[in-house]
Amino acid sequence: MSNDEILRTHGEAIALFGTRVHAVRDDQWDDLTPCTQWSVRDLVNHLTAEQLWVPRLVRDGATLAEVGSDYDGDVLGDDPAAAWDRAAVAAVAAFSERGALSRTVQLSYGSSPADAYCTQMMADAVVHAWDLSRAIGADERLPGHLAEAALREVEPYAAGLGASGLFAPAVEAPADADALTRLLCLLGRRP
Repeated sequence: MSNDEILRTHGEAIALFGTRVHAVRDDQWDDLTPCTQWSVRDLVNHLTAEQLWVPRLVRDGATLAEVGSDYDGDVLGDDPAAAWDRAAVAAVAAFSERGALSRTVQLSYGSSPADAYCTQMMADAVVHAWDLSRAIGADERLPGHLAEAALREVEPYAAGLGASGLFAPAVEAPADADALTRLLCLLGRRP
């Protein structure tokens, strides 16, 4: 993907997740999600914390050790949607800075080009938008081009994700499955 396409799909995925965050009713924050150990609040907290890392890693060039435990625990406070919005805006802005996608960032598995990090973050937002949609009873259909972009990102390393223990083992997708169904099946979801 070109840098413009990376930024566009990332921004759309972040906005999509944000629409789902704003659709969470007050009585749904403790509901379970397809991520078996996470409640709705846990899921939103996870994605919000991920966004908080972006400016530090991409704009500031911080290492994991320098960020440390700054975003461990609850980052949502009393207004989860507002916390999400602030973190999402800052992450999109950091990736959108001139030259940001050409930088190198330090991630848990080592150095990575920032454009690859941005694409990974896009795919994560797409998958978790589906998770959140299912958890709160929102429309689970997602834009086809985002599902296709996330599938292109995840396919090359999907086999290793199930083995990591962080994802459920892949499930077989129907032969005629669309991109979203294939993506979800690769990541152990049952659409």
